[in-house]
Amino acid sequence: MRFAITSKGDAVSNTLMLKMKTYLQDFELIYDEDRPDIVVSVGGDGTLLYAFHRYKSRLDKTAFIGVHTGHLGFYADWVPEEIEKLVIAIAKTPYQTIEYPLLEVIIRYIDGGKETRYLALNECTVKSVEGTLVMDVEIKGQPFETFRGDGLCISTPSGSTAYNKALGGAILHPSLPAIQIAEMASINNRVFRTIGSPLVLPDHHTCLLKPVNDVDYQITIDHLTLLHKDVKSIQCRVAKEKIRFARFRPFPFWKRVRDSFISG
Repeated sequence: MRFAITSKGDAVSNTLMLKMKTYLQDFELIYDEDRPDIVVSVGGDGTLLYAFHRYKSRLDKTAFIGVHTGHLGFYADWVPEEIEKLVIAIAKTPYQTIEYPLLEVIIRYIDGGKETRYLALNECTVKSVEGTLVMDVEIKGQPFETFRGDGLCISTPSGSTAYNKALGGAILHPSLPAIQIAEMASINNRVFRTIGSPLVLPDHHTCLLKPVNDVDYQITIDHLTLLHKDVKSIQCRVAKEKIRFARFRPFPFWKRVRDSFISG
């Protein structure tokens, strides 16, 4: 089996990474950063997001494992004290994989140039570089509303506990093939009106955002912030690809939610 390890970069994470690399090689696993069967992320959720984007072209061939060296993460289910146990599990135990849905974002441009496609594990956010964001929102090919406000957040179920939750969005179980649209400080008065509630779209529905004004947009894909000019439309839907996590033991989602937001 081939493996790779990504680290948050701090001293604790780097030490664990080197220790795991040595242990796994002692078990005659092959370290291969280009074609890994398993990628171990050592750090936090941000480290796993980095690993996902690094290996997004191999999602059907690579499974991910998270080790958290800081606060409890939603993608990291192992702690440093369990490194030896995890190494033995990887080397000796056939693992199960679970799949989480991803968000596909396609940005098209006014000049008809080449469209840009992104995959997000957590979310995509759209904001205007200057002033209020004004976007026509279409759902499944039908006009839904004209949004005015600070921005829009389109999230995956596994990303629903991140920025989406801070915006008042619902927490979705990651087994649901869906995306969620949450508003950022929408303008609602006698003249302008938005739905004002998060929307959950199934995997056969597409959300299309069409700019009303000729402005530049700040678009984030997970932790990546991008500036886009001459945007014609932003299309969001559940991606055909999925991310796979290697599981060696149960890791209940609702327990993670409870431990992260309720339990001390």
